[in-house]
Amino acid sequence: MDKILSLKQKAVSIRKRTLQMICDAKHGHTGGSLSCVDILVTLYFEILRYDPANPKDPGRDRFIMSKGHSAESYYCVLAEAGFFARDILNTYGKFNSPLAGHPVIKVPGVELNSGSLGHGLSVGTGMALAGKMDHKEYKVWVLMGDGEQAEGSVMEAVMAASHYKLDNLVAIIDRNRLQISGDTEMIMKLDSLAERYGAFGWHTQETDGNNIEELIQIFRSMPVVPGIPHLIIANTTKGKGISFIENQAGWHHKVPTPEQLEEALKELDLQMENLSSDAT
Repeated sequence: MDKILSLKQKAVSIRKRTLQMICDAKHGHTGGSLSCVDILVTLYFEILRYDPANPKDPGRDRFIMSKGHSAESYYCVLAEAGFFARDILNTYGKFNSPLAGHPVIKVPGVELNSGSLGHGLSVGTGMALAGKMDHKEYKVWVLMGDGEQAEGSVMEAVMAASHYKLDNLVAIIDRNRLQISGDTEMIMKLDSLAERYGAFGWHTQETDGNNIEELIQIFRSMPVVPGIPHLIIANTTKGKGISFIENQAGWHHKVPTPEQLEEALKELDLQMENLSSDAT
């Protein structure tokens, strides 16, 4: 099967599983979990170096889910990648489940207790600096939300990463332009993100964060410039894949009703059918 097609099918499956988890648990962050699925799928099944049987391998690439409120799709990807059994996903939202509402490091594959926005890039900067000091070859990847960019700690990390010449650090912004309070531009203007990071010495690129072909290309073709950290602004659609959820700020923390879940799964099943037709 074509590699790109396989990844697209995997993304549809992850979206289905994510919605089912949120609906069963009766809590979760639907919109942001759906917007970043293609980014996560591309990273975990095409780019990152890791061994699910040895999740603390010293040579592994580090991935930090700084936008920890999107834990549901993150957990689904980790299970699909083999870090833990898929049936553990069924425990989400239940008493004594290892899967908390935000990522926790007791879950295999998770590098950071995240979700308090603005911390991920700072920790990622520290991990990248440690890699340089230890003469390791791993990369550190940090996925942030766009609303998260209003946190002052993010810009402190941006300055530090440039100062310490961390060319082993890649920051990705899930640029879906919506946060819990509404349009990001109404809350804090962010259109100059590339210029801001660039002013501190970062190399910046922009891509369609819901296009797996483009994501693979940009992740694989990042120029290796000694001493320069990387930023990728991934333009996405909040709630991607479900027509009545897409681009709706109200779905940041909204849970589908059983009827809405049924409708959403039908849409995703149709997407899977169309992808299967493309394969024949």
